[in-house]
Formats: sequence, C-alpha cells, structure tokens
Amino acid sequence: MKCAWIKYFPILGILLFFSCKNNGGNNPVSGTDPVFSSDPRLKKITDQINTSPKDAALYFERGKMLHKIRLDTLALKDFKTAATLDTSQAQYYSAIGDLLFENKDVTGSIEWIKKAIAKNPEDPKAHLKIAKLFLCLKDYPHSFGEINIALRHNPHNAEGYFLKGMVYKDMKDTAQALSGFETSRQEDPDYRDAIIQLGLLYSAKNNPIALKYFDDAYNKDSTDVMPIFAKGVFYENNKEDAKAKEEYKKCILKNNHYIDAFFNMGYMLMQEDSIEKSYRQYDLVTKISPLNAAAYFNRGLCSEMLNKPKEAIADYRQAHGLDTAYDRPRDALKRLGVK
Repeated sequence: MKCAWIKYFPILGILLFFSCKNNGGNNPVSGTDPVFSSDPRLKKITDQINTSPKDAALYFERGKMLHKIRLDTLALKDFKTAATLDTSQAQYYSAIGDLLFENKDVTGSIEWIKKAIAKNPEDPKAHLKIAKLFLCLKDYPHSFGEINIALRHNPHNAEGYFLKGMVYKDMKDTAQALSGFETSRQEDPDYRDAIIQLGLLYSAKNNPIALKYFDDAYNKDSTDVMPIFAKGVFYENNKEDAKAKEEYKKCILKNNHYIDAFFNMGYMLMQEDSIEKSYRQYDLVTKISPLNAAAYFNRGLCSEMLNKPKEAIADYRQAHGLDTAYDRPRDALKRLGVK
C-alpha cells in the first residue's frame, strides 16, 4: 500500500472494479464464471471451493490469485466471503482494506483495516497500513499515532521511520523528513524507498549527495529507471545540460516507455532551438502513449515554431479533444485564430 508514491494500476482493472463493485455483497463468486476455467490454478482451487464451499482459506487464496491478474472485483468478493466464513482472521479484513485502497476507496479501506486491528491489536503491519491511509487524508496526528504504536512494538521497524519521514515531507518539514528517512536506512540499509526519498529531498536542495542516493537506489533494483531520470533532473536544474541529456538517454535506453524522460529531453532541445529534434521526442510519446494530451500539444508547439500551422492546429485540436480541461491547447488555437 502506498499513497503519494503509489504506482498506477491498469485503467482496465480500475474500470472493471468500479463498474462491478455494486453487483452484490458478500455472496460467494460463482464457480461457473468462464474466468475460472481460463487458468489451471484458478480452475483447481475453484474445484476445491465447489467441494468445500465453507472453507474460508480457499476463498482467500483464490482472491489473491484474482488480484494478481487484476480481477479486483472478483478478488474483493472472495476476500469478503472469506471474512464472512471465518471472522477470526485479521488478514482477511486487511486484504479487503488493501484492495479498496489500491482502487482509491480510502474511506472504505480505513473501515476494514480498523476491523483487522480489532482482531489483532498487536499487528504492527496493520497499524502502519492505517497510518498510510491517514497520511492520504492528511490526518497527520492519527498517522503519527498509528506509526508510534508500531514502533513501540518494534523500535527497529524501518518502515515505521520511513512513514514518519513521509508524513513530515507532506507537512513540508524537510529536516524531520530527512531524519526519518535516515533512521529508516540505518535500520535497514537496503530500504530502497527511503534511499530514493533521501535523493529527492537532497536534489530539491541542489545538494550533489543526491546523486549518490540515486545511484545506490538504481544499483539495488536496475529494473526501475526512476533514479536515472532523477539524476537527469538534478543535472538539468543545475544547468549541466550535457549530463542531464546523457541521463535521459540512459533512461530511455533502459525503458523506452518512460515518458517523462522524453518530455524533459524534448523541453531541453526546444530551449536549444533544436526544434526538429524536440518534435521527434514528442512524436515518439504520441506513439507510446496515444492518449497523452500534453504530447500532442508539445508536438503542435514544435510544428508552430517550424512554421507548420496546419500540423500545429491538428495537434492542438487533438490535445484539446483528449483533455478539454487542458487550457494550453485551447489558448494556442485562439492564438492561431481557430475557434
């Protein structure tokens, strides 16, 4: 569970969850649904459920399988069935809370995590989960309260100190945030989220020690190129353009779908009057992410600067059509005399 640092889930999964969430309460999911025949493991556990329909653990295990393949509506039903059949298991309530949180239902999530805590008041994981929820609601006193309960249970809990850092960061108390992240790292030198946050905070202060943290984070998990991108931002903010572009190139080579790197590279090239090269960056984004309104706007801006008004107008219209609340395409169309 994460808040400001949460990763986005596939749009299809979210739409499925919200379009189906009211299709019933805690009724067990029918084993006749075709989805349960689509995977041998799902079919096996569904056959077991059909044989033992009162076994809560089976529903819980199938719910976890369904969640892994982003069938969250069905997963939620299975978790709720498990919690109904066996009211003694805090993990069932916690799983429901986690799933609701991931699907942006913070209020509903708090209700279920509280039920999990009521079943097992000494569970530090549950207290830290609800602390994250309170952080999302900007209820800092309650967030601190839950974190402190977890830390009293285990004063070496790295996640607890990390969350304290996140609360202080949200409160704009940089000094206390740094302290929290440093303590988290002292308790667990491999706590990558804390390392990244340290890099981001020092980067905001233009302190080159940020680069060390970003390198450390990337070395711990080279599948995530965010630290490479963050190094590029640091160099760009400090007017070291050649180094910045080098980092953005590395980022794109490692992950050619990391859109932010294309945007930043395009912006830098535009500032250098390399408009055609800038155009190519935004053109690539429109192919990678065809619903990205900002990519069409920036490509249109490049076309306008290249004295290609027809192409610019087409892109501005596309950007405005994709996001009618996005002011810049509408203003650009007005500037070009287009209604």
